[in-house]
Amino acid sequence: MTPPPSRCTALGAPRARVSSSLARSRFPLRLLLQLIWTAAASQGHPKSGPRISAVWKGHAGQDHVDFGSTEPHTVLFHEPGSSSVWVGGRNRVYVFDFSKGRNASVRTVNIGSTKGSCRDKDCGNYITLLEKQNEGLLACGTNARRPSCWILVNDSVEFLGERKGYAPFSPDENSLVLFDGDEVYSTIRKQEYNGKIPRFRRIKGEIELYTSDTVMQNPQFIKATIVHQDQAYDDKIYYFFREDNPDKNPEAPLNVSRVAQLCRGDQGGESSLSVSKWNTFLKAMLVCSDASTNKNFNRLQDVFLLPDPNGQWKDTRVYGVFSNPWNYSAVCVYSLGDIDKVFCTSSLKGYHSSLPNPRPGKCLPDRQPIPTETFQVADSHPEVVQRVEPMGPLKTPLFHSKFHYQKVAVHRMQASNGETFHVLYLTTDKGTIHKVVEPGEREHGLVFNILEIQPFRRPAAIQAMSLDADRRKLYVNSQWEVSQVPLDLCEVYTGGCHGCLMARDPYCGWYQDRCVSIYSSQEPVLQSINPVEPHKGCPNPKPEQAPLQKVSLAQNSRYYLSCPMESRHATYSWRHENRVEQSCEPGHQSPSCILFIENLTDLHYGHYFCEAQEGSYLREAQHWELLREDSAMTSQLLGRACNLATSLWLGVLPTLVLGLLVH
Repeated sequence: MTPPPSRCTALGAPRARVSSSLARSRFPLRLLLQLIWTAAASQGHPKSGPRISAVWKGHAGQDHVDFGSTEPHTVLFHEPGSSSVWVGGRNRVYVFDFSKGRNASVRTVNIGSTKGSCRDKDCGNYITLLEKQNEGLLACGTNARRPSCWILVNDSVEFLGERKGYAPFSPDENSLVLFDGDEVYSTIRKQEYNGKIPRFRRIKGEIELYTSDTVMQNPQFIKATIVHQDQAYDDKIYYFFREDNPDKNPEAPLNVSRVAQLCRGDQGGESSLSVSKWNTFLKAMLVCSDASTNKNFNRLQDVFLLPDPNGQWKDTRVYGVFSNPWNYSAVCVYSLGDIDKVFCTSSLKGYHSSLPNPRPGKCLPDRQPIPTETFQVADSHPEVVQRVEPMGPLKTPLFHSKFHYQKVAVHRMQASNGETFHVLYLTTDKGTIHKVVEPGEREHGLVFNILEIQPFRRPAAIQAMSLDADRRKLYVNSQWEVSQVPLDLCEVYTGGCHGCLMARDPYCGWYQDRCVSIYSSQEPVLQSINPVEPHKGCPNPKPEQAPLQKVSLAQNSRYYLSCPMESRHATYSWRHENRVEQSCEPGHQSPSCILFIENLTDLHYGHYFCEAQEGSYLREAQHWELLREDSAMTSQLLGRACNLATSLWLGVLPTLVLGLLVH
């Protein structure tokens, strides 16, 4: 007995049959596809967007925890290296534990309002501040419009009483609180119905001080920090904010972005008008614009300070996220040294006389008070002429994008070859996180948006974000849940060695046929040192071919082929008989590159290849063969015959073997 013919094995591939009546029922399909194509082709510049998108599902039970209720206003606190995440909500503080290798857990500490009777529509206690205090955690909240604080030690709660300036009267108010040892600085007004002009105050310390009412116009405070300089008396407070533009020209932007400086040792002035005010206040404009494209970004959204690894305060990098009226975004990077130089050397806007001595903004040693003349000049002319411009010879943004970014965190890391990278994590208004890689040592290196992460099981806006460089985790929360996202998210990169290296993720490399984290392998992993052609670092010069898929179709029917566009930086093309039938350029917003066949004729049958071209990297993404319905029927019958022959052969074979053994 002869075994079944070997060519029968190819007939077992699954087939789909599309009848003519079914295909003709898809008449509106062509119009729909044309609309998708037109909308996708009209989008903006593609390369500023993420290369690929991924949903972070996490490990079962370990990386996502729900609040159990909706929390519209939250504040997140996390200490680097700790497995605990504290989130303040309405009438409670949530304590999440993300211990490694165990299911994440949550417990709640109730801190309700202490106000007995309340006629307001919301008498809740919204926690707006969480700060480490000795062995406990300071928690401050609105307390039914009577701002108060509590100290949390383990699970015990001690009421500290009303603390004006530590929490706002409403959770919607813009507020900023800065701690430095025993001193506390705040932008929160102390009276609910009086003192509505925002001020920057020292609310706890040797002398309480506040900014003059005329030096800022409706400010929205973003970030504050204290910089310890070479001489202790020269220590500075820098805070970043945006305010109404004093230029009322209809073509001028509504907002301008600023950085302000104060001397930490400011003791107030000598006169009755200056004794309780900051006497060293100056402000400068933050510029974030691209002259080559004539794009200006005036609205500061968030700031992140990345300290210099060698401890040089002047080399601290200041990452600012800006937007424009169309909600496009840019990231500009400044140095604290440049900011300090502007305040120390620039003249004052609108002041044309010689500057008094000491000059406005200068910090004085030995707790000397600022002379009245110096205060008066600075108080009436608080803005310096020179503007703070981004780092680099071109003074342009690090990059700009059509996405609306809201928050930023930056991690300085070293790849396996020792090269330094700055990895930016940017939250969008769509509730996703963009991962952008900036080379840390090459001045003109390629900035690359490598990944878009959906961090939640239930898509929602990101309310807070904290980066833990020690644990290499990113902690984010929405109104429903808290997520722990690893910085080295390597399992999302598919496509073998070529796909792993083309991702250009400095946390990831190729090792033993897998894309792995550089921190998880004891041996050196393969990482490309060529940012333009990273795939050439792989041992195999050619990527894997796509598996063949077949479909049988009737003549004169309509059909379309869909190719998922995994990389948004690649050009996808459908090729048939060495001819390109459809091409989808980078930035194509549809998730797939679609080839629509209006009317199937003899010329349309055969092999179709979807190819992704990304620079010099060419990958076969899909391979389809369109078969005629009649030939497919013949092949199907032949396949059944082959299957029958195979069954008969397998049925007779045991009997034949048994007979030989008996013989």
